[in-house]
Amino acid sequence: MRRVVLKGLAFRKVRALLTALAVVLGVAMVSGTYVLTDSIQRAFDGIFTGSYEDTSAVISGKQVVEFSTAGKATVPESLVQEVRGVEGVQQADGAIFDLQSEGNTVKLYNEKGEAAGNGQAPSFGFGFDRDAERFNPLQLVDGQWASGSSQVVIDQGTAEDQGWAIGDRIRAAAEGPAQEFTVSGIARLGDVQSLGGATLAVFDLSTAQQLLDKEGQLDTIFLASDEGVTPQELTASIEPVLPASAQVRTGDQQASADSAGISEGVDFIRYFLLAFAAIALAVGSFVIYNTITITLAQRVREFATLRTLGASRKQIMRSVLLEGFALGVLASVLGLFGGVALAKGLSAVFDAMDLSMPQAGLVFATRTIIVSLVLGVGITMLATIIPARRAMAIPPIAAVREGATLPPGRLTRHGWLRRSTAVAAIALLVWGAVGGLDTGSSLLVTALGCLFMFVAFWLVSSRLVVPIASAVGQPSERIAGAAGRLALRNSQRNPVRTARTAAALMIGLALVTLVATLGAGMRGTAEESLDNIVDADYVLTSENGYSTFPAAAGEALAAVDGVEVASSLRSDNAVAFGEEIGVMGMDRNSDETFNVFLVEGSELTPGTLAGDQAMVRESFADKHDLAVGDKFRITTAAGTPIDLTVASLQAPRSIDRLEPLLAKVAIPQEKFDQAFPRPRNAFTFVEIGGDATPQNTAALQSALEGFPELALDTEAGWVETRAGGLDMVLNLFYVLLALSVIVSLFGMVNTLILSVFERTRELGMLRAVGMTRRQVRRMVRQESVITALIGAAVGLPLGMFLAALVSNALADEGIGFQVPWGQLVAFTIVAVIAGVLAAIVPARRAAQLNVLRALQYE
Repeated sequence: MRRVVLKGLAFRKVRALLTALAVVLGVAMVSGTYVLTDSIQRAFDGIFTGSYEDTSAVISGKQVVEFSTAGKATVPESLVQEVRGVEGVQQADGAIFDLQSEGNTVKLYNEKGEAAGNGQAPSFGFGFDRDAERFNPLQLVDGQWASGSSQVVIDQGTAEDQGWAIGDRIRAAAEGPAQEFTVSGIARLGDVQSLGGATLAVFDLSTAQQLLDKEGQLDTIFLASDEGVTPQELTASIEPVLPASAQVRTGDQQASADSAGISEGVDFIRYFLLAFAAIALAVGSFVIYNTITITLAQRVREFATLRTLGASRKQIMRSVLLEGFALGVLASVLGLFGGVALAKGLSAVFDAMDLSMPQAGLVFATRTIIVSLVLGVGITMLATIIPARRAMAIPPIAAVREGATLPPGRLTRHGWLRRSTAVAAIALLVWGAVGGLDTGSSLLVTALGCLFMFVAFWLVSSRLVVPIASAVGQPSERIAGAAGRLALRNSQRNPVRTARTAAALMIGLALVTLVATLGAGMRGTAEESLDNIVDADYVLTSENGYSTFPAAAGEALAAVDGVEVASSLRSDNAVAFGEEIGVMGMDRNSDETFNVFLVEGSELTPGTLAGDQAMVRESFADKHDLAVGDKFRITTAAGTPIDLTVASLQAPRSIDRLEPLLAKVAIPQEKFDQAFPRPRNAFTFVEIGGDATPQNTAALQSALEGFPELALDTEAGWVETRAGGLDMVLNLFYVLLALSVIVSLFGMVNTLILSVFERTRELGMLRAVGMTRRQVRRMVRQESVITALIGAAVGLPLGMFLAALVSNALADEGIGFQVPWGQLVAFTIVAVIAGVLAAIVPARRAAQLNVLRALQYE
């Protein structure tokens, strides 16, 4: 039987390959995800390990707040001389060097005022003295290290991207206006091929301190030990002389600590991509199941003949399972190596969306091979089991019976399974919608209900085919005439097959519609929310709209003639009650440009806060049992404790929760500037005397010439831009979900080709009675379009229905429901195009059949 199976696969090479392709793409997504994320992880590991390669120990400030815009705590520069006197220290040098936080952001600009890098990746500024070259993780490629206040060394990738060379004059900006520097050198960070859109600027130590407002402070003190002194012994000697805000680690420990934070981000990317790979594999399992079922139906007499020759039922089943195993191995191997190409494709997608990551060559790990093979073979075997059981039930008499068919499957016989699945789906969806659950539990229950809903639709879809096909097939009859009528009848005569073929496309379109509908609701809600909160003529933000920017930029706008109000909102993170929270510093003019919705009984607005008074979000106060008049403490990134008094409570309305803007705690700006190191703005809102005319815009832009990294826009333009930030996320979802649609496209190609095989004699008869090759192609093409439209007719409404349920579950978070009619029309057009594309090869094959051979085909 093994020889029969293998010879059969060799004889049906095209069918086997087409069947395997449905799983190839899903496995390639899994393999590509691991290759991409492992490559990113190795690049980061190389960066961190190389950064401390010649370092015995590292002194740095403790990281009290993980996501502070000011970075972690600094250490006093005077500590360098102190540790140099410690026994066992051979060399000690201080540096401005921190790869983990935003505290050392230095933007580089070309002569057009355009920032280097991709806008989303970080822009690091480092400071090393020439005599500390041993500890500098960068290697000079050309030129020399910076010396003096007018020189800078840039990374090789940025130099190549911008066309900069030694001696060029460029501008750099950090905490103040941009300054001009001369490129004195070009360097490379270890063996990393690409920094993923990040930029590096290396100054001498004093220049970096001045640029980053860290005079007298250091990020890091690098230590080298005397011969015979271990790194552990050195750290033990150093610890007694350190201030409370500092810590010492060995070089290896510091590299591991730096890498650990990055690993969490890489893991998020990995699991995010694997979720879409799972969707593609799920759709692929539908395609495999459908294809193998059709193939077995065409081989009924073959199996029955084997039964007459003595093959047992178990041998038939094992032969089908062996065939599925062989297909699974083929698909897994192709997908495994296809993942390498897909990893490059995913990297290009991230690059196009300004989400580039560092890379140092592709990593093909053993784990990638094992997981890809197990998943590919496992999915294929699971999809093969039910058809194999049906093949086992073929009686020997079928070998001599004309038109013998597979016995009906159990899923089509048992109505109780369809009913129970539908009831479970409805019960879960109702529970998630009106069960009074919290947001997380409601989403989980709703997601489970959605899964049952997909299964229920799959089980009952065959009953929907005939009426839906009649509706969507009307244009085919009118456009294609007799060929269109035959196409409609062909799609209706085997509703189970048509339903299974359309099911894969239905799932893909339902998920895309779900994302589009949720995205439209979120964007509409965000626009309305932002318009309610902000009341200003202009809004100043960072280039990407979310990072903080130098406070000096807001002061520059306040000095422009005609500006009545320039209200700046400072922002940073702090720790309170063991959790990291956002804190904002509100100035006296904030009430004129910023609307806050106070809880009943609260009277103090942000602009009236003074001293240690704080405005607290109601949900935060409830969580920690705070009421007006209660005292609490927050701690800044520098380790500075701040005692505050709850003076007022605010709560975003449900529609404003998606874009609340105001942090959990707001304090007077004077207090903020005293407590937080290097305070920066999140927004600056500007009111002018008159309208937002081009002349006023030009005057404001002129005041910002020293800050080219900032974005000034009218309130309406800012609202549209910020709400439109969701589009980047949605586009990423569309790209990843497109893989499931492509898999379903292969499923349609498979089904149509197998259908042509199955109807060879029928097609020969149609040709014999006068049907032209063109009409044959048209018939197959119209059948494919009808099948695609059936998938769209079920998938689009199902996606909108699921979006309505999810929107209801997220109603407390301010997400509304809005139908994106334009996108739905576009998805329908895509479905039609998919049907046309899927029919190209089958239609051509059907048209090229030899009439005489087709008539005698068996």
